[in-house]
Amino acid sequence: MSGPDLAAGPDERALLAVAVEAAHAAAAELRARFGARAAGVHSKTTPTDLVSDADLAAESAIQQVLGERRPDDAILSEEAGATEGGGELRWIVDPLDGTINFLFGIPVFAVSVACEDRRGTVAGVVLDPVRDECFAATRSGPPTLNGESIVASQRAELAVAMVATGFAYDAALRARQAAVLARVLPLVRDIRRAGAAAIDLAWCACGRYDAYYERGLHTWDLAAGGLIASRAGLALRELAATAEDPAGVVAAPPAIIDELYGLVA
Repeated sequence: MSGPDLAAGPDERALLAVAVEAAHAAAAELRARFGARAAGVHSKTTPTDLVSDADLAAESAIQQVLGERRPDDAILSEEAGATEGGGELRWIVDPLDGTINFLFGIPVFAVSVACEDRRGTVAGVVLDPVRDECFAATRSGPPTLNGESIVASQRAELAVAMVATGFAYDAALRARQAAVLARVLPLVRDIRRAGAAAIDLAWCACGRYDAYYERGLHTWDLAAGGLIASRAGLALRELAATAEDPAGVVAAPPAIIDELYGLVA
């Protein structure tokens, strides 16, 4: 009788189930608060970069699930920062991606929960609490929306592509992003700005958008959504940091990623 396969890697399905449970716990906190007068709002990096009690309550709900289900794993969360773990796995958490939308009553925001090992992201979930849409994927499994398989756009012409993007909070960087936008807009079908990177990537994964680019993202913005988009068939390419601009990402069908990358890089 042979022993356990030590090279098999983590149990992707089990980790995905934990991610789904944690995301739903956070979503319950957000739904209970959405549309009410926001409490505990304060700024972070700039006066327009905000955090609220809703972010913290959703984060606490995720941490409770992870503490019960995966007590030995490390966690990197947007609000709480990093915690050490005794194992080889780390959870990447954004309890409320789209805080500004949430605070303004705009129903476009998400919970993002991913798990990674040394090879990259193992499992990821982007949960839209308003539409009750759960986008999910594992490293070797199909991407899904509420359990049904999804496929990204296979658009072959940039001129007819619907492209999503986002903007930073820093005013100087926003000015440079506006210049890039002016370069891209005449060469695509149209531009959309939803205000939540995880939603942008998830919507690309199911074909609502054809492509997406943005600079100034963090690990928690990309971990789950990037895996889902990649598993759905999109090519992802890093936008390297420059002397003025932070790094970013381009996600697009393979046939048009070179052209789009050339415009935004």
